[in-house]
Amino acid sequence: MRLAASSYVVGLIVPTVQCSGLTKRYGDNTAVDDLTLSVDGGEIFGLLGPNGAGKTTTFRLLLGLSRPDAGTASLLSSVGPPSKAVLARVGAVIEEPAFYPWMTGRVFLATVGETVAGAKHRIDGLLEEVGLGDARAKRIRGYSQGMRQRLALAAALLHEPDLLLLDEPMNGLDPAGMSWLRELLAGLAARGTTVVLSSHQLSEVERLCRRVAVLDHGRLVELAKMAEIGATSDRVRVTLAASSRATAVGALAAYNAREDLDGALLVDGATVPQVIAALAGVGVYPESVERERSSLEQRVLEVTGGS
Repeated sequence: MRLAASSYVVGLIVPTVQCSGLTKRYGDNTAVDDLTLSVDGGEIFGLLGPNGAGKTTTFRLLLGLSRPDAGTASLLSSVGPPSKAVLARVGAVIEEPAFYPWMTGRVFLATVGETVAGAKHRIDGLLEEVGLGDARAKRIRGYSQGMRQRLALAAALLHEPDLLLLDEPMNGLDPAGMSWLRELLAGLAARGTTVVLSSHQLSEVERLCRRVAVLDHGRLVELAKMAEIGATSDRVRVTLAASSRATAVGALAAYNAREDLDGALLVDGATVPQVIAALAGVGVYPESVERERSSLEQRVLEVTGGS
């Protein structure tokens, strides 16, 4: 895998993807609204948000599949609609991958690679790398959704891209498949490939991404490092018997205490010693009292209003 030459200048990492004021409207609907962000070379970056947030439209704008109504997008330091030379350095899987169902996996990759120098020598190795070595001669109509995702990723990697844009690449993958994809993308990033991915599998995004951007109704509502999101929060989690919850809520009336979906109490504005002291004063002794760590799921729900 070659390093992205435009991502490294005199030892400094420079943006591989940049958006400035990017806007796209479809009639009265603003799918992407004044989006400004950048992605560093060699970074795995998460583009998150609920359905309809504008993630796929953003990918389409970056690839030149849609034309923006305002703003600019840049791939690999090339401003404006990407040229053939730029696209030759980009691999992408956008929306649901489409295939000729009567083709075999190997024939499909050979067809895609006809215009890619040296691709025919990489096909069998790529099929093995994505876990389709035993299915190379099987017709795609017999592939599962997860197998199709693997085949689409193999096609995106045929030309050894400097940049990968992946729209929901974990769809259809079982736990073993997600673990494989995680290792593959981490290895690509370690060799200099920049990866921008969207996914609803937030636990996997937490493991993979250094930074994430959260979109909601086309607008950027959060841009943060995963290390900041995973920092210890001001919330205390209390696990206790169901019969004690009402008493515990009353004892914690001075704080903001509420019941979580799993039955635990979440307490804002108090320290662990304060919670323990308040509960001991009414004779309630919980199973555990601990300061909670923020999760990516919590942050996404907070900044999108739970949508």
